[in-house]
Amino acid sequence: MSLAALSGACAATEAVATTSAAASAQTPDAFIKTITTEVFATVKGDKAIQSGDLHKVIQVVDSKIMPNVNFTRMTATAVGRAWRQATPEQQKRLQDEFKTLLIYTYSGAVAQIKDQVVEYKPMRSRPEDTEVVVRTIVRGKGDPIQLDYRLEKAGDSWKIYDVNVLGAWLVQTYQSSFAQEVNATGIDGLIAKLVERNKQLATKKVAG
Repeated sequence: MSLAALSGACAATEAVATTSAAASAQTPDAFIKTITTEVFATVKGDKAIQSGDLHKVIQVVDSKIMPNVNFTRMTATAVGRAWRQATPEQQKRLQDEFKTLLIYTYSGAVAQIKDQVVEYKPMRSRPEDTEVVVRTIVRGKGDPIQLDYRLEKAGDSWKIYDVNVLGAWLVQTYQSSFAQEVNATGIDGLIAKLVERNKQLATKKVAG
């Protein structure tokens, strides 16, 4: 290998190492701030979203928020003990339907973005922590909204596995209703219920 080629290879390796170090050095609150900034900028810069275009809102949620969420953990936690009894096919269907439900949930919140600003509370975590909570306050014309995120370390980055809105953790909110449905109609009954719910939300969104 020539000296020039070796130098180039070393530079490339250093660049990759620097990028990796930057990613691994990203703090949990910086991770949430990056997502929030991108979503707010996209929504405020798109007239179709501001006019209520559902498909555009869903695209933003699906591309900006969903890749940063651990669906498997969220679904397994929401379903509870029944998750371990479900077949791989049932687990996949539960995860797919729960993801759709979350997309509609997040879309409703994203569609309301106007002139709000997000304040980030001081972090109460150590650098070695692999699970943390990022606490924020969303301020707008109305009352401030508490919006917190539970994060887990995923390689060099972080993943969201629960969201707290106004004091209620999203996954925990579903746990009791999911458990009741499984006890009454089984895992397939819960899947059917989620399918029905998502169809209702789709119809309501389009009609709205």
